[in-house]
Amino acid sequence: MGGQAIVERIISDAQAEAEEIIAAAEKKAADTVAKAAERAERNRQGTEAEVKVKTDGILDGKAATARLDCAKIALAEKRGVIDEVYARALGGLVGAGKAETLYLAGRLLNAYAEDGDEIIFADNFRYAQEVAKLDAVREKHLKISAKKADIDGGFILSGKNSDKNLSYGALLAADREVYQSEIAAEIFKD
Repeated sequence: MGGQAIVERIISDAQAEAEEIIAAAEKKAADTVAKAAERAERNRQGTEAEVKVKTDGILDGKAATARLDCAKIALAEKRGVIDEVYARALGGLVGAGKAETLYLAGRLLNAYAEDGDEIIFADNFRYAQEVAKLDAVREKHLKISAKKADIDGGFILSGKNSDKNLSYGALLAADREVYQSEIAAEIFKD
């Protein structure tokens, strides 16, 4: 072989080796890029999943808060309606006619008065003189007080052992404790 042929052979071998090195480098670069793209896709999907979980949590929390706020508002409105029912009932008791007032007073005195109790009427009680003439007053030896009480209608029974608040406000408050849920269920049927 001549010198020229040896040089050409060396160059040819070098070019083949260079092409192999370049092909291997390009393959390694392509593999590296593919792995990097795969990692980036996994990271993107993981981040999207985390963001979805967090946003769902925030949205669920906001929705729960909104539902709770709505329930609070509805409850406040319902309480307002029940308050109005009892306010009107109080107005009805205070403004009741003579026959109804005497009937109620008689029932209360028969049920709660003890022998010798003193009746202290509310400032706004209109039928004190008529109540003083009821059979229960005479039978139980009840006294009529000259002083007046600052209460929501009705009267107070003051006795040796205890006082009994039979004001209309107290009677309605006791009624509300017992019947409020039933009244609400009847008013707010859904």
